Amino acid sequence: MKKLLLVNTNTEKAPYPVPPLGLCLIASSLERKYDVRIWDGMFRKCEELPAFVEEWQPDYIGFSIRNIDDILIDRVVFYIGEIIRDFIEPVKKVSHAPIILGGSGFSIFPDELMRMTGADHGIAGEGEDALAALLARLDGKESHSHMPISAYSSIDRHIDFSPYMGKGVYSIQTKRGCSHGCIYCTYPVIEGRTFRIRKPEDVAEEIRGLYERLGTITVEFVDSTFNDPAGHAEAICREIIRTGVKMRFRTMGINPRNTSLELFRLMKEAGFVQIDATPDTASAAVLKRMGKGFGLKEVIRTAEMIREAGMPTMWFFLFGGPGETEATVAETFDFIDRYVNPDDMVFMSPGLRIYPNTPLYRIALEEGVIRKEQSLLWPPVYYFSPDAPRALLDRLLREASLKRPNCILGAESTPPPEILEEAIRYRKEHGVTEPMFRTLLRIRKRIFEAGL
Repeated sequence: MKKLLLVNTNTEKAPYPVPPLGLCLIASSLERKYDVRIWDGMFRKCEELPAFVEEWQPDYIGFSIRNIDDILIDRVVFYIGEIIRDFIEPVKKVSHAPIILGGSGFSIFPDELMRMTGADHGIAGEGEDALAALLARLDGKESHSHMPISAYSSIDRHIDFSPYMGKGVYSIQTKRGCSHGCIYCTYPVIEGRTFRIRKPEDVAEEIRGLYERLGTITVEFVDSTFNDPAGHAEAICREIIRTGVKMRFRTMGINPRNTSLELFRLMKEAGFVQIDATPDTASAAVLKRMGKGFGLKEVIRTAEMIREAGMPTMWFFLFGGPGETEATVAETFDFIDRYVNPDDMVFMSPGLRIYPNTPLYRIALEEGVIRKEQSLLWPPVYYFSPDAPRALLDRLLREASLKRPNCILGAESTPPPEILEEAIRYRKEHGVTEPMFRTLLRIRKRIFEAGL
C-alpha cells in the first residue's frame, strides 16, 4: 500500500486554533487505498517535518493551504512565504515525492501558488474525489468511487485533538456550496453554487459519537451559512435534541432571510451558546449593492429575535462596499444602537478584500480600482466606495469604537495578552460559562468606565 502524507500548513492560532477538517475528510476517503498520515502543523514543529519525511518515505505529499493572509487591512500577515519556507522547501530537500497543493486558500489563487511553490500538482475546490482521481492516475489505475457529502470524518481519529481542547473547537460541516451572491465571497468559487446537504440524522450521529469519545466540548458548525437552505438547521437541532447529548455549539453565518423564533428556540435547546451574525451592513441601499439577498427588514427582524431569544451573538460589519457613503455608515450605527444587545460584540472592518472570480472583482475592474493583469495574491487589494474612502472610514470607525464599548475594530479583534489573562482568571474565579467574548466585553466596559 502506497503512503500519502497530508500536511496542515496552517499555524495561525488567533483567535483560536482551527483543526484541519478538510484533511481529515480526505484521509477518511482514502485510507482504504493508501496508508494516510496527517502532519498537523498547528501543534507539531515544522522543523521536525523533514526528518519525519526522510524516515517514513511517503510516495505522495499533499500540502493544504487554508489562508493566504489574515484579511485585516491594518495588520496584514502574509502566510504563503512562511508556508514555502517552513514546510514546502525543507520537504523538497529530503524527498522526491510528488508535491500536491490544495485547500481553500490554494483554490482562490491556484495558478500563482503553483508558480510560487513549484509544486507538481494542485487541486482547486473539493479534494476528496479530485485527489483520489489524481492519485489513481499517478498510480496508473482506474479512478475511485464517489464519496457522498453524507460521509464524515472523526477529526480526533486522524490527529491529536488534545491541544485544541483548551482554546480551540471541534469543526463540523453540515453542507457544502452556497447559492447566495454576496459580491466579495469566495465560497461559491471554492465549494460551488449549489447546496449539497448532509442528512440531519447523520450530523446528529457524528455529534453523538463525538460526545461518547470526548465528552462535552465546544463544537463549531463551519458551513458558509448555517440556516440554509430553509428548515435544514431546524431539522439538525431536532435530531441533536433527540440524541440527548450535552454539547456547547456555536456557528457562523446566520442568514437573516431564514430566521425565526422557532429556529433560535431549537438552537438554544440543542445547546447553542453563541452565534455569529454577518449582515455586513444595515443600510438598505448597500445591502442591495452587496448582493446579500435580504433586506433591512430581515436584518432588523433577526436582531429583534436574537434579543428576544437571549442568544449571545457576535456581529460583523464590513464598511466601504459599493454604494457606501458617510450617511449609510450612520445608518449601520443607528441599527447597532437600536437593535444590537449592548452585551454582544460588534466587529467593524474597513474595506473589502478583492478576490478573483467574484462579482466584486468585476466591479473593481470596471471602476479602475484594479487592472486585469494585476496580481491580487500579494499585496492584497481592498475595495473602497468612491464616496467612503479609507481615511473617512478610519475616522468614523475609530469614533464609533470610542463611543461604544461593544464596537471593536477588526485590527483589535485579538485582545492583548494581559486582558485575555484577566478574562481567564475572572472566569475561573466566578465559575463563568458565558461565551468568552462576553467576558472580554465585560472587562472592556470596565476600562471604558474608568476612562483608561
